[in-house]
Formats: sequence, structure tokens, C-alpha cells
Amino acid sequence: MTGGTAAAAATKRVFFGAYTTWNGGAKGIGVGTYDTTTGQLEQTGVIPGVVNPSFVIESADGRFLYAVNETSQGEVTAIDATTLQVVNKRPTGGADPCHLTLDPSGKHLITADYSSGSLSVFPVGDDGSLGERTQKVQHEGSGPNPDRQEGPHAHHIVFDPAGKYAAAVDLGADSVFFYTFADGRLEPFSTAKLAPGAGPRHIAFHPDGERAYVANELDSTIVACAYADGTLTPGQVLKTVPEGAGENFPAEVLVSADGRFVYLSNRGHDSVARFAVEGELSLVGFTPVGGEYPRHITFDPSGKFLFAANQNSSVVTSFAVDAASGELTPSGTPLKTEIPVCVLPTGR
Repeated sequence: MTGGTAAAAATKRVFFGAYTTWNGGAKGIGVGTYDTTTGQLEQTGVIPGVVNPSFVIESADGRFLYAVNETSQGEVTAIDATTLQVVNKRPTGGADPCHLTLDPSGKHLITADYSSGSLSVFPVGDDGSLGERTQKVQHEGSGPNPDRQEGPHAHHIVFDPAGKYAAAVDLGADSVFFYTFADGRLEPFSTAKLAPGAGPRHIAFHPDGERAYVANELDSTIVACAYADGTLTPGQVLKTVPEGAGENFPAEVLVSADGRFVYLSNRGHDSVARFAVEGELSLVGFTPVGGEYPRHITFDPSGKFLFAANQNSSVVTSFAVDAASGELTPSGTPLKTEIPVCVLPTGR
């Protein structure tokens, strides 16, 4: 293997979701690489013309990217991952979409529209393009926080490990709504209520398919839940920051591939909390995130590295993950990039 080939083999592509309309914002979706041996990130370019791509995902085959456009007139954009050209975009019919997912077949895309508290469904063509919206589901509900819970706020949409049910986490309604999905349509199935004022933001399923963990943005808690066949049963509740930590807003929650550890990003405390899964959940400790306001954390496909998008300091930080202890160790030099709020490391 030549030096150039070896170098290429040691790097994979990564994309950065960001805000473009904020002061000092990005020009679009950031494009870069990460080193598979060190976790070092580099930015090599940008996909222009994509407004406020605050969450970005890829198709199962890696041929296409999909990004929400988080604006009051919400849209979703399809991108060719090879040419890095926009394929097309569609209005969601909701306001401020902040998350999206593909169904297990890859033939439909669903967005979570935060401000309107709604979900939007789109067909996906063989060429990666998005068809016109075929369904809009409106959540109902509110909570006791007058500033954040005056109505429903859909924040996260993801399928369970079996790919049978879609879970929609709603911060405003203090609820996780579950839907069946067949023939391109969401149908309500069950609702799990969280504590009033908790403000559930994201959910992560355990690989065993029998447990899930909900990050609550408004009361800095994580809830360990039992899960079976589209029914979520909230249980143990733990704080995500030490006593006296001050203002804090949990954001992303992850479960390691082996199911032994859960990680959660703390915005304000500016840390990643690590929990051990040993029957019950137990707090192991905190790792300073190396930036401010970690909006999104994610593993690379190998699980060897964790990346954190630090919104308020415009840096993405990298950590090596110890497989035995789950400990995070800073790895590489933080990458400066404008208002990063999502990191998408790929296996390509």
C-alpha cells in the first residue's frame, strides 16, 4: 500500500450541520474528514445553499444526505453525497424542523418540526429526491414551563431497534409519542408521559430492544425506561449534572454499541455525563467537553471515537472511547467551524 493510499484509508468523511442565519454562521453543510486512528477532524469544504441545516443524516448506502432547514418556513433538503450537489428540497408544512429520520426501507423520510409540534412524511425516490409531503401529524399537549411548553414541540423522531415503531419525543407535551408506520403513514399507537416540566428532548434505545433512555432538557434528568412492542414505561430518574452545577440543558443521549454505557451532553455544565448500565443506570462521571454548549454528540461507526458539536464556541471536539471502561479521552486538536450543531461521521 502506497503512502497516499494508506492515508486515504485512514480517513473517512464527516459532515457538519450548522446554523447559517445566525451572526457568524456557516455557509452551509460543512464537509471534512476524520482520522480513523486518531480521531483528528479536518474541514475541507462546504455544501452551499442549505439554510440552517441543524441536523443531517445519510441514506443507508451513503449515496445521499438529508438535512432539515430549521426556519419558520421549514424545509428539508436532499443532497447527492458523491457530487455534493443539492438534489431538491421540500416544505415540511411545519415550523423549525430540527430532526429527521429515514424509515427502515429508506423509502420515506420523516421530520420533527419543533415550533409547530408536528411530524411530516415524504416519499424518497430512487434518485434520492424527495417527493411532496404526503402526511402531517399534529401533536397536542403542553407543560408547566411557560416559556418552553406553551404547546407541543416535536424534537426527535427515530425508529426502535426492530424498525417497527417510530418514537417522537415532544419537549412541549412532556411526552414520547409512538406510531406504527406502514404504507408510508404514521398511525398513533401509544403515549409515554414524562414528569411535568421535564422537557424530553431525545431518546436512545438500548441494543437489546428492551430498554431506552430519555434526555430531559428542562430539568437536567435522564430517565431509564422499559420498552416492549411500542410501549415505553418510564422508570429510574437520575440527574445529569452535580448538585449546584447551575443552569444546564441536556441535549443528546447515546448508548454504546455493546449496551454497557450511556452518554449524555450537558449544555451549561459543558460536559459529557457517562452512565453505566448494570441492571439499573448509575452515574460514572463527567468529561469536560472542551467547548461551550455541546448540542450534539455522536460515535463514529466503529465506536472508537465520540465527537461533540459545541455550538457556542464554534468547535467540534474529539474523544477516544475506552471500550472497557467507557472513559473518554481528548484526542486530536479541536476543529474550528462556524456554529456546529450536528456531526455526521460516515464509514466512507
